[in-house]
Amino acid sequence: MDSITETKRNSKVLSSKRFSDAFRGIRVFVVTTRHVYVHILSALGVFVLGFYLDVSSLEWIVLVLSVGFVLVVEALNTAIEIDIDLTSPEYHPYARDTKDVAAGAVLISIFTACVVGLIVFVPKIIALFS
Repeated sequence: MDSITETKRNSKVLSSKRFSDAFRGIRVFVVTTRHVYVHILSALGVFVLGFYLDVSSLEWIVLVLSVGFVLVVEALNTAIEIDIDLTSPEYHPYARDTKDVAAGAVLISIFTACVVGLIVFVPKIIALFS
């Protein structure tokens, strides 16, 4: 009986620890990623433009998901780079390929977010000036 109670208690402790570890991971991401501030400033620009151009609820959803998509892919890229630096400190072509593919994924997510931004904002900007 004691082991079941102890297991439940440890499970609660582990759950709260995982939550704090996730916030630590976000902090590590922000501190170690050189381009995170560019992403954050871009996101702020998108949100300001969205308010100014009065985008619809559906457009807000798509814009927020696009911004989140870029940030998530950048965070995964950072995690991959940290792991590769740890497991392959010397130069290896596979390590380089892994880092390049992860960086390419970030670039694809940025291009995707830009296309979404163009689809949402260009018609509104054209309507604003016509």
